[in-house]
Amino acid sequence: MKLDFLNEFDFFTGVPDSQLKPLCNYLMNRYGISDNHIIAANEGNAVALAAGYHMSTGKIPVVYLQNSGIGNIINPVASLMNDKVYAIPCIFIVGWRGEPGLHDEPQHIFQGEVTVKLLEDMDIKTFIIDKQTTQEELNRQMSEFKKLLSVGKQVAFVVRKGALEYDGKVEYTNNYTMKREDIIKHITDVSGEDIIISTTGKASRELFEIREAKHQTHEHDFLTVGSMGHSSSIALGVAIQKKDRKIWIIDGDGSALMHMGSMAVLGANSPENIVHIIINNGAHETVGGMPTVAEKIDIVKIAQGCGYKSAVRADNFKDLDNALVSAKNSDCLSLIEVKCAIGARDDLGRPTTTAKENKTLFMKGLEI
Repeated sequence: MKLDFLNEFDFFTGVPDSQLKPLCNYLMNRYGISDNHIIAANEGNAVALAAGYHMSTGKIPVVYLQNSGIGNIINPVASLMNDKVYAIPCIFIVGWRGEPGLHDEPQHIFQGEVTVKLLEDMDIKTFIIDKQTTQEELNRQMSEFKKLLSVGKQVAFVVRKGALEYDGKVEYTNNYTMKREDIIKHITDVSGEDIIISTTGKASRELFEIREAKHQTHEHDFLTVGSMGHSSSIALGVAIQKKDRKIWIIDGDGSALMHMGSMAVLGANSPENIVHIIINNGAHETVGGMPTVAEKIDIVKIAQGCGYKSAVRADNFKDLDNALVSAKNSDCLSLIEVKCAIGARDDLGRPTTTAKENKTLFMKGLEI
């Protein structure tokens, strides 16, 4: 399916998704990051941006997201956009991960099963796009959707794998040299048998493979394969119960931005046994490489403002190693922002254990 049907719209916002990579590349080539296209911190943020756009222009906004982000849109859709409240029209484009009958990663299975039902429960009329969808079918559906949009309803195109087409390419790079996998190796060298809680995406996959390559146990690691943005809160929940254990958080800039309020909660509670490492490549790399706003903000100052006792930045391995050793030996809430290149091995695998097996082994390591 070509993306021509979007030409009549001129405001897009959302959170990138690998299933929607053709759309993401189309938007980056057409608009870049601009008044017409804003990459949001989370999907709820995108809904609110869309509402502001509509109220200031009277036109229809488009919000894109992976179906894992539906939970983040429920509140602003139900209490802001719904036609029983402000009646703000919006088109959602939703990448359908975990579609029933198709193999996918464990974090997508249940979400995939309830995707269409969740949208319909929010009174969002849906239309599924697949490889066989014709332009005529799409045009007919758009005509029906416009009737709903005209009375303040929301609609959604649910996109199956491989359904969208776009020939344009976008290369995502930055000027940093340290690779994330090497950064994580340095972290594991210093952390030893301390607890590590890693964020969703390639960071957890790399941590798993590093342990395998070193023939090390996985019982000290919790791989947060889903629930993007919540690894630091999981870590706080562990840290306040295991005050005698050092807890390392391996976070990404996209996930840290998604629920940045968790940093304020961490700072307010100020656990002495947490080291929060944010590996910042300024990109949503796991889902294609589209930029985050992390290059335009000062994460170290944010951490300091939230109450972290120590917050430093490293863009080379010497400074990183010094920061890791210092945090290892400190009894205070610490943050290390690590500037990182975009990219990963083409042959990067996935954990060979199930999510439940990871949880069971992790709890064994915590001596539960």
